[in-house]
Formats: sequence, C-alpha cells, structure tokens
Amino acid sequence: MPALYETDEAPVTLERRDGPFGEVVLRRRGAHFEIIANGCFLMDTSDGRSERLLIDAALAALPADRARPSVLIGGLGVGFSLARAAAEPRWGRIAVVEREEAVVDWHRDGPLDAVSGPALADPRTEIVQADLVAYVRGGAGADTFDALCLDIDNGPDWTVTEGNDSLYSPAGLTACRDRLTPGGVLAVWSAQPSATFESALRNVGFSEVRTEEIPVVRGVPDVVHLARKRA
Repeated sequence: MPALYETDEAPVTLERRDGPFGEVVLRRRGAHFEIIANGCFLMDTSDGRSERLLIDAALAALPADRARPSVLIGGLGVGFSLARAAAEPRWGRIAVVEREEAVVDWHRDGPLDAVSGPALADPRTEIVQADLVAYVRGGAGADTFDALCLDIDNGPDWTVTEGNDSLYSPAGLTACRDRLTPGGVLAVWSAQPSATFESALRNVGFSEVRTEEIPVVRGVPDVVHLARKRA
C-alpha cells in the first residue's frame, strides 16, 4: 500500500526471507517499518487510517442487532487492522489469515509486536497461517464469518502475486460470499477505486455495494470496497 510519509533516510533491511510464495523483506525507514513482498511495496507503519477504516466500516455496515459478530481479516500486514479489531469490544471471534511465516514471526517475536502485541494476546484472536485464496475456498463445512476484511494486495486491480487474481474473479468472490453469514459484509482494501470491481461484486449477488475513500498525501485516495451478502 502506498507510503504516506516522505523521508530522506535510506531504508535499513532488518530481515529478508524466502518462502513458498517468494521473498518477503522487513525494512526500517526512520521511525517506521515497511514490508516488501517480491519487490513490491506492501505497507508501512506510518499511518494506518485506511487499515483501521477497513475494520470500522465493516462493523458499521453489519445489522445493528448482530451481537458479538465474528471477523476474518485477510492479511496480517503491519498489524493495524488486527489491532483495531481487538480494540473494539463488540467484535467476537477475530481470525487472521496470513500466509507468510516471516510476517507472523515479526509480530510475535519481532519489532511489529509494538503494533500488534496486545491484540495477539487477546483471547478472541486466532492466527491462521494459510494462503487466503485457498482458505476462502475451503468448501462445504468451512467456517463462516459475519465480516470478511481483506487486505492482501494493493487492490483488486494491482495484486501482489499472480495467484491472488482468482480471489477477485467471479469464482473467488462467490467463495467469499459463501464464507459470510446471511447479511454479512465483505470489505476489501484498495489503493485506488475500481468501478470494475464494484460491478463484479454486484454480478455475483452482493447488495449495497459502495466505496469509502481515505485521502492520502498525494495521488488518488485509498479506498475500502464494501458489499453485503443478502440475508
């Protein structure tokens, strides 16, 4: 996700690790940390407004009478979304799916503990180390959630790895819909608005499709795409 700060300081690589999905790197630039995947900038700890909105908007879109709703967060990242969910007592189960072992380690035993430490210790939190695309397509008998908050790419039109494209396809969005309880909400972070993605959501049966914008320092706003599964 695009950085929201400017600095003349050169980045310092703290760890570089090869995994089944390629290379992931943790860097420090001044007071902030950055995650790079296969040479693509993912996110940093400079702001976090849009990652927090991902969680807040999903909760606000749920039916008012939904008690202790469950949420699946796709992508641990730098931990802002998890921390936001854990800080909200109205959430019930909080499951986070993260495929990169290195990212999980940086939160549990590394510098990103400063962001996510209390959230990881929350008894509602569960970390699932798995590929989100495969997890969502778990099939019959798979867990369902009241909200799916997905932030594994720079958006539906700008994926980090080629295999992630299928998550935003009709089959992938149908799988997301099937992982939701009736009336549940899908929220997808993106570095830019996508009218094509909004149409794709409607075409697989989601209702109340809309986009919330988050202003950034320069360029187009970050956005959260929202859609509801019909009750």
